[in-house]
Amino acid sequence: MSSPSSTGSVSAALAKDRLGVPAVVFFILSAVAPLTVVAGVVTTLYAVTGLVAIGAAFLVVAAVLAIFAAGYVAMARRITNAGAFYAFVSRGLGRPAGVGIALVAVVAYNLLQVGLYGMFGAQVADYVAGKGGPVVDWYWYSLAAWAIVTILGLMRVDLNGIVLAVLLTAEVAVVLVLTVGGLSKPADGIAFDSLNPADLRGAAGIGALLVTALLGFVGFEASAVFSEESKNPRRTVPIATYTSLAVIAVVYAAASWAMSVHYGTENVAATAGEMGPGMLFAMSTQTIGEIATVLFLSSLFAAMLSFHSAVGRYMFALGRERVLPRALGRTNLRTGAPRAASLTQSLIGLLVIVMYAVFGWDPVVQLFFWLGTTGGLGVLIMIITTAVAIIAFFARDPQGENVWRRIIAPVIALIFLIYMLYSGLSNFSQLLGVEPGATPAWALPSAYAAAAVIGLLYGFWLKAARQDVYRGIGLGANAVTGRAIIDEGQQHPFAPLGSR
Repeated sequence: MSSPSSTGSVSAALAKDRLGVPAVVFFILSAVAPLTVVAGVVTTLYAVTGLVAIGAAFLVVAAVLAIFAAGYVAMARRITNAGAFYAFVSRGLGRPAGVGIALVAVVAYNLLQVGLYGMFGAQVADYVAGKGGPVVDWYWYSLAAWAIVTILGLMRVDLNGIVLAVLLTAEVAVVLVLTVGGLSKPADGIAFDSLNPADLRGAAGIGALLVTALLGFVGFEASAVFSEESKNPRRTVPIATYTSLAVIAVVYAAASWAMSVHYGTENVAATAGEMGPGMLFAMSTQTIGEIATVLFLSSLFAAMLSFHSAVGRYMFALGRERVLPRALGRTNLRTGAPRAASLTQSLIGLLVIVMYAVFGWDPVVQLFFWLGTTGGLGVLIMIITTAVAIIAFFARDPQGENVWRRIIAPVIALIFLIYMLYSGLSNFSQLLGVEPGATPAWALPSAYAAAAVIGLLYGFWLKAARQDVYRGIGLGANAVTGRAIIDEGQQHPFAPLGSR
């Protein structure tokens, strides 16, 4: 006889004890895509802003996120749920708010994931053609990558971790080699201007600069997404989060610094405008540059796979608690993968690729850059909401946490994050590279307002009309059991949330 949480070949639970700290770190860093950020975001920041202190901008953002993480990992020690932000907000600000932020998360992570197909297809098409191969439209390469990601998304999560580990190790290694190469051949001696935060003070568009720098860290929060599949999540999530932040900050800051040293502080911005990502690959030998170019493509693929896994787990969490269709909350008993949720995300990716191909829209600017930037904005919204939820959660029940993790760290982070959000929204047309008032500049951010409002209203409707579903929101793996207890009229394990 099957349990309430499993029937036949499917289950309502993710596979337990599959991921250790290294595997979770690999998932996080793959989503972050270090080589893609260093080659694309860093060079773009130099070219667009004209500032030298790009390395410092990454260090500042890393510091803010590390402060936020103090409360985040404290929350994660008490709530193990693949929904992460969704579960945290549900417990801190109430279930309707949790449903609202869950829909924001689904939109944001889907935008980040499908946007990568555009850059991957375009870059592979250019690379193959440049090597004398056939000239093929970008979307054929995107569809090939989509098919591989779809297959891998249905496999065991630890096997995906092995694939990401191999790709990421090579990726980080080549970034370090290029960084050393740049520092070993300085244009005007070793200067530290790129790492000096003081040079950011008073800089025009500093808020937009920090928001763009934040895009390089999107994915760091995924440690909690994989908590249900982690070995000892109370230990794995904090270590993976802080390790990832440290590695990301060092790699970005060091590479940015190496570029300013190699090309000279007076010329690095102009060089970035002329060479783009090529300025990174030119800091070492031609062979290393060629290897880096190939790994740049594998970096995009690794990020696609990692975000696919994260999106699937968010939709799985919502399906398991019947906030979204129940079918999404089932996993394959053999692999432990969220089969229906993974296939749903794949379907979304396929539809987007086909739509862009049919309408002839630009895969790099309109697919990768626009959707990726908007996805990063959504993650910032989620982090801000979660910071408020952390404060509210521990205000009701400190649970032995010190005042730094409960109040001080979340408040400090919240101040900086709100400033970054305000600056990002105020300069969103500039971030997208469109005219102020252009449709993408207001329509893309508005998607989050719509998702949040729909989620809130849906949450309140569930409270009024579907109490059995409503009371299971945020319970994670206990959702089915929790509902059964409620139906029998017994005390709900999360009773303090009672009417929230």
